[in-house]
Amino acid sequence: MARYTGPQYKKSRRLNFSTLENGKDLARRPYAPGMHGTNRRKKLSEYGVQLQEKQKVRTLYGLNEKQFHRVFDKASSMAGITGENLLFLLESRLDNLVYRMGLALTRRGARQLVNHGHITVNGKKVDIPSYTCKVGDVIAVKENSLNHPSILASLEATTTTKAFVEFDKKKMAGTYLRRPDRSELNPEINEALIVEFYNR
Repeated sequence: MARYTGPQYKKSRRLNFSTLENGKDLARRPYAPGMHGTNRRKKLSEYGVQLQEKQKVRTLYGLNEKQFHRVFDKASSMAGITGENLLFLLESRLDNLVYRMGLALTRRGARQLVNHGHITVNGKKVDIPSYTCKVGDVIAVKENSLNHPSILASLEATTTTKAFVEFDKKKMAGTYLRRPDRSELNPEINEALIVEFYNR
């Protein structure tokens, strides 16, 4: 299955959920896309609710179905709560951490930076967005990309970062400090429904 490259706002409106996590995608038109979008939404079945929750998280982190299912299987095999493990693994992806550190304004932009070889992990270039980082890993901008206009613009627009990462704008490097707490992640996500969807 190919990755979705269409308008992100349309996905957000379909799911009634801000996949950019800033609310801008729902601010102007908080209804589904299409000519019938302003009509009342149909009540979803239990399966439909679970499916929509899975699609919300999958779209938020920019994974296709095969990738997402693989991450879920890995979360299921880990000790602890499967739903929280799933979110932890998604947050540990390199493209997500680049986004969390403010090097890109969106996860899609962060994925592009990684793909184009602008990012290093512990001093080595990594161009795989799905690379799973470990706590303590140092993520930095490659030396010849320090003046990349997109990165500089993103850093200027970013005022705060999540507490589980730190970033030094002078050194253009940051550290994945610890596993994120559930309270630090999107409160609109109900990961238990995703677990129910795959275990049905």
